[in-house]
Amino acid sequence: MRHFVTLDKMNYDAESGILRLESSQEPGMAPQITMRREGAYMAIAASYGPLEIALRPQHEELARLLGRLQPVKGLQTTRQVGTAQAYLAIGLRVDGTLVIRPTIVADATGHFSFNLALTPAVREQFFAWLPVERDAEA
Repeated sequence: MRHFVTLDKMNYDAESGILRLESSQEPGMAPQITMRREGAYMAIAASYGPLEIALRPQHEELARLLGRLQPVKGLQTTRQVGTAQAYLAIGLRVDGTLVIRPTIVADATGHFSFNLALTPAVREQFFAWLPVERDAEA
């Protein structure tokens, strides 16, 4: 089974344009996601201590995907943005928690992922920062 770490803090540095999502509960080298808009792309780094997954999805595609998310009971992730080899799997839980799984796929035999979840409050802050517009069809 997957073990998810909850990220419940959001910090934004306006000078550098870097957003940081962190956990206040994890001691030591806690997992975190940092991101910054770079033109039409989002530079995303998910790290846990010295390990890092770096992704660069299109900003518009990420915002559109997040705007269309609906909770699906029993599924952890329902959408993904990126390629078949490197992607961000995303899902919305019924309680409003956003599941984020940055993933690198080696081949058909395996993959490497971080299992992270944003609290509803941090999800709302993140959506406002991106920004995400709720799709009328969602």
